[in-house]
Amino acid sequence: MRQISILGCGWLGLPLAKSLLEKGFSVKGSTTSEAKIPILEAAGIHAFQIELGETRIQGNTESFLENSEILIVDIPPKLRGSASENFVKKIQNAISLIKEAKIPKVIFISSTSVYSDNYRIVTEATKAEPDTESGKQLLETEHLLLAETLNFRTTVVRFGGLIGEGRHPIHHLAGKTNLENPGAPINLIHQSDCIGIIEAVIDKDCWSQTFNAVAPFHPNRKEYYVEKAAKLGLPLPEFREDTNSFGKIIQSNLIESQLDYHFKKPNL
Repeated sequence: MRQISILGCGWLGLPLAKSLLEKGFSVKGSTTSEAKIPILEAAGIHAFQIELGETRIQGNTESFLENSEILIVDIPPKLRGSASENFVKKIQNAISLIKEAKIPKVIFISSTSVYSDNYRIVTEATKAEPDTESGKQLLETEHLLLAETLNFRTTVVRFGGLIGEGRHPIHHLAGKTNLENPGAPINLIHQSDCIGIIEAVIDKDCWSQTFNAVAPFHPNRKEYYVEKAAKLGLPLPEFREDTNSFGKIIQSNLIESQLDYHFKKPNL
């Protein structure tokens, strides 16, 4: 039985693990929360409590990685407030573990925040020039992992804004006023497509690649969020019309051409 380890069984990692189990994989999953261990185990996941830090790693990482042919890294940078961290250093620690465990393949979950808003149309060929600290650290992390070609091969998946399973930006925007960027295009992806694309990378054995992963649906922010609020019976968000809008349309051309993947939820 093929075995996969998932570093970070959170909002995406847990349903991904469940889907992989259904497809016949053996799955090891990590969480930082002791209280979540029984939840993972109840799903059939071999659970580990692991805390990846800048200077040290807590938990039984040797057993977590042992005999896995693929490691999926799905832990976002924490760059706000007092808990702010150096994400690059954390992943450097993880790279040492990957080498020791001789994991041959890695999937790194990144973000389209690695692209600047100065571009109008973005493809995988577009130079990544992040505007945010999170984007800068994610891009540096991508480079570190992709450079390790002698030890393991990494495929990077850059997701847009994540929705599904109780998660949608409209719940944060509903009823707000003076929102900026009404004409900016949306770049979202549903959880079910996130899982489908990761599984397609595994199925197609597609490594040392970088993919954009955003649904091919780009109405402007005002149009989309006002309509979504109305459908859900939420207070309508109000956008400012007196400022210029800026933003990018992210295209995911390689998802279809290299993975032969077609979006399950293209219209969100």
